[in-house]
Amino acid sequence: MLRRLSLRARLFLLLILPLVAVAAAASFARYQAAHRMSEELYDNTLLAVALTISRDVVISEGDVLTEQLLDELTTALGDPVYYRITGPGGSFVTGYSDPPDLPDGAVIAGGEPVFFDSISLDRPVRAVVLREFISEPQFGGWVTVEVWQTVSQRIALSRELVTQSVLLLGSVILTAALILWFGIQLGLKPLLDLRDAIGERSADDLRPIRRWTPPELGPLVQTTNSLFDRLAQAFALRDGFISDAAHQMRNPVAAIQSQAEAAISAPTEAELRARVIDLAESARATSRLTSQLLSLERVRGRSLKALMQPVDLPALIRNRIRPFAEIQLRRDVDVAFSVLGTPRMIDCDPVLVEEMVANLLDNAAKYALHPGGHLDVSVAFQPRSVNIRFADDGPGVPPELRERIFDRFFRLDEDQSRGCGLGLAIVSDVARAHDGTARCFSERSGAVFEVTFDR
Repeated sequence: MLRRLSLRARLFLLLILPLVAVAAAASFARYQAAHRMSEELYDNTLLAVALTISRDVVISEGDVLTEQLLDELTTALGDPVYYRITGPGGSFVTGYSDPPDLPDGAVIAGGEPVFFDSISLDRPVRAVVLREFISEPQFGGWVTVEVWQTVSQRIALSRELVTQSVLLLGSVILTAALILWFGIQLGLKPLLDLRDAIGERSADDLRPIRRWTPPELGPLVQTTNSLFDRLAQAFALRDGFISDAAHQMRNPVAAIQSQAEAAISAPTEAELRARVIDLAESARATSRLTSQLLSLERVRGRSLKALMQPVDLPALIRNRIRPFAEIQLRRDVDVAFSVLGTPRMIDCDPVLVEEMVANLLDNAAKYALHPGGHLDVSVAFQPRSVNIRFADDGPGVPPELRERIFDRFFRLDEDQSRGCGLGLAIVSDVARAHDGTARCFSERSGAVFEVTFDR
């Protein structure tokens, strides 16, 4: 439930709940201390009353207490006071004849008062029993004084103490809640201002946040600025890609349109067939361009974490090379495949790796392989990496262009019928998606394209 609350509510609850607990504990402790103090005060007063009654009875030689004294005691204590005095040998001297029963096992020692709670006339009472030695002719010996009192005033005092504790707790909590609420409001104001500043921006405004923020918000602002920077770069790449794709698609589409219009006006059937052949070739080139554009975007948008799996890399590449080698064999091109090192399963996305291999083979077929030529494909397993090499004996790539050929829509020549400049860009993106690299270099003749996966 706490996770669904706002930050303001979370802070408020996390601060106020411990405070409520501490205040409640403090109020309870205060109530207990006050209750014990009131009990001691009432008991001491009850003992003083017992001594007073004892002295008055002795002085009056066993007479009953005067009504005036009882009224004064009741007025002073707030509850009626009852008493009984027993002389030596248990002889009744004066007072009431039905005192509350002593607790079981209670021992009345001389000079030591015994306090206890009991019931008298169906009402709860607090009683004290005191034995005194009286040196007086009529009461000579040990005299037992029993005094008891109803506890209505004590209960009222306890209720008053509870009420005071509750009121004190409520006022403390209410005051603390108000202070915390407004304090949290002021404390969160920089965060709310930052939220409003970001909310007022347009969708295209990805400038870094330059306003002052508290030190605690520094990491958040830095992360947000980093996100804005990455988004700006991604949008720039997207816009560039869309612009390049639109430019690349414009020419093939225009060619298809013009060739279709030319086919309509063909004067003869032979001329019509020739123009339809050109139209079909342009349509195939456009289809290839569209397919590679989709492949490129699929590589960029594919989530590898969910699609990674152990793959037998040599078997995957061998299956892609076998039909390619059969086609090239008809052109008198030799295609070889070898595995170096100790093979092992490699965690990768098999769909993307197949797309990468297909583009490297397509690139070799279009630009490097010629009758009598040779293509050597190898997979080399290193302790911490695996290298996939495509080495041909074609014309090669000029050193100054070996990095640029991995850019989108870059071609070594202007002949668009041979490609659209996306194959090697797909290869590079697949390598990066697997935390690897793709590079082009030359050993003796031709070109070598090498993809390295750190696995």
